[in-house]
Amino acid sequence: MMSEQIPDNRSVVGRFAPSPTGPLHLGSLVAAVGSYAMAKREGGLWLLRMEDLDTPRVVPGMADDMFRTLEALGFAWDGEVMWQSRRSDAYSAAFERLLAIGEAYPCGCSRAEIARAASAPHDGEGEVAYPNICRNGLQPGKEPRSYRVKVGSEPIVVRDLVMGEKRYDLSQICGDFVVKRADGLFAYQLAVVVDDADQGVNQVVRGADLLSSTPRQILLQSLLDYETPVYAHLPLVTAAGGGKLSKRDNAVSLAAGLDLAVEGGRLILAALRFLGQRPPESLAGSNGKEVLAWGAANFDIALVPTASAPLSVH
Repeated sequence: MMSEQIPDNRSVVGRFAPSPTGPLHLGSLVAAVGSYAMAKREGGLWLLRMEDLDTPRVVPGMADDMFRTLEALGFAWDGEVMWQSRRSDAYSAAFERLLAIGEAYPCGCSRAEIARAASAPHDGEGEVAYPNICRNGLQPGKEPRSYRVKVGSEPIVVRDLVMGEKRYDLSQICGDFVVKRADGLFAYQLAVVVDDADQGVNQVVRGADLLSSTPRQILLQSLLDYETPVYAHLPLVTAAGGGKLSKRDNAVSLAAGLDLAVEGGRLILAALRFLGQRPPESLAGSNGKEVLAWGAANFDIALVPTASAPLSVH
């Protein structure tokens, strides 16, 4: 796969971390362009991670499709690709550490039981706040199903370069949350924190749909004595009417019939404009690599809007 030689003494380490559960889409393109430009404008590293942790949802061959798509668009990443599916030992070590310090515990509750017991309303993502039924021990006759990390009552502050300062009371939003699932897989929240720490990632640029995950990740970083990266959450791409994009609307995969070696520059120009940047008209007709070079040299985070919107590639 394409990669650049890793130079020494680069302080910024960013990353792009897609999940191979479907083809890269316009939202993925925006996240890739934004994270690449933000890392490279500082002369930093841009890493690629394949978040294939949720193995039941992984589509065979999709990771290779993503690699080909990124390469055809003109992206080059630094170093080797990290695969979450190969890192269970690292996640297990972090999990055991949480258990050892008394910050994680077994939970015997099913989703139905939690929904019946919870008095807190659903949050914006349809989540019920766990009422900490098992925090002080499993209920009689219950066996461990999952493992949860303890959440305090003090709000967690997220200082985001795009969305500004946000305060989250996790005790009301989600309660003690899962770090190891009932199916034995480690949860995304734990995996991504361990991955970022192990890769030295100190700049996380991603879609705003993951903003609500950030306070959970900051809590885990604190418990595991990891540094907290700088965060920038980018606006989401919507359909023309403001709703969620369909797969057809969203696709930028080679499977959509686009010749990305030809169309890549146009797509990346559209992504940069979506992010509030002002590339010159002289870049029209340039290839993806040339447009990315302009983005890396000129990206201004202050110009990035906060509102989700459609992305026009015409």
